[in-house]
Amino acid sequence: QVQLQESGPGLVKPSQTLSLTCTVSGDSITTTYYSWGWIRQPPGKGLEWMGLIVFSGTTYYSPSLKSRTSISRDTSKNQVTLQLSSVTPEDTAVYYCVRRHYYCSGYGCQYEYDYWGQGTQVTVSS
Repeated sequence: QVQLQESGPGLVKPSQTLSLTCTVSGDSITTTYYSWGWIRQPPGKGLEWMGLIVFSGTTYYSPSLKSRTSISRDTSKNQVTLQLSSVTPEDTAVYYCVRRHYYCSGYGCQYEYDYWGQGTQVTVSS
């Protein structure tokens, strides 16, 4: 019954900061071995991993977006927030909040993006 719901402005002007919030229900964002992150998909392009925050609060970012990306959390509200600064029209995309499950088997350990939000369309335009 895990659900992820993205929220935030659908239209952002160039040079401004995009801020999106992911509200998680059915699970705690501090549960061990789960991470919470953001993936986006520009129109006509593939998925792009942006970054994540692990259960301990440590963050990791895509090298190409690290300088502009900040992921934070509010454990009391069970929310994860994405901030992307200095946006351009190239940042137009559907933004997804995702859960990543870290698990191990006899073949080793790996990750699985097992839950996704519906995605929210963000358009960068003046």
